[in-house]
Amino acid sequence: MKARFLGIPELVETPPVAVVVDVMRACTVAAWAFAQGAEKIVLAESPDEALALKARHPDWVALKDGPPAPGFDAVNSPGLLRSLDLGGRTVVQKTTAGTVGALAVKDASLVLCAGFVVAEATARFLRGRGGDSVTFVVTGEDGRADEDLACAQYIARRVTEDVTDADGFLRRAGASRAARELAEGVRQGVHPDDIALCLELDRFPFAMVATSEDSLMVLRSHPGHA
Repeated sequence: MKARFLGIPELVETPPVAVVVDVMRACTVAAWAFAQGAEKIVLAESPDEALALKARHPDWVALKDGPPAPGFDAVNSPGLLRSLDLGGRTVVQKTTAGTVGALAVKDASLVLCAGFVVAEATARFLRGRGGDSVTFVVTGEDGRADEDLACAQYIARRVTEDVTDADGFLRRAGASRAARELAEGVRQGVHPDDIALCLELDRFPFAMVATSEDSLMVLRSHPGHA
């Protein structure tokens, strides 16, 4: 399998198969939302769209990056989200990198969203689907975020290798700028456990597939096979 690793600004054409990677923290949060019972996650293009969707569907749960804000129910933190009961709920998510990356490849024939917590399930899904090329969208820092690149490279290796040592990839992610900013309180809406939760390898057994539904980009959990 040929793997390409591109930042969002480098997506000059729609790839057939895209894996959107945002380890810290959008894709990790999405996985936790499904683990807490969410039925689906709607990826909003802007905070205003997220709030408009919430206004039309008051039972939906809206979350965003940064500190708590009026109209939003939660923030983009796995440590904070894991205490919520989302059984059967729809979540509306707007973040600065992960949701932007997914929307940038919304016309691809297959869009997966991934982090370390669903790495093996994502690789298994790609193996089951077959195909000769995958584009990994490295969402953070215009494609330079090492936590996202490390995760993308690890998943790409897992697609083709029987055994892959994850330690080096996880160390890179743990030493990344994003991890440092979370640890130092540069980013808001943070739980002390967020970094550790983002680096939990294969915590969840499902892949996450995004498709267009009624003009919205909707993410759903999927068994880790095509």
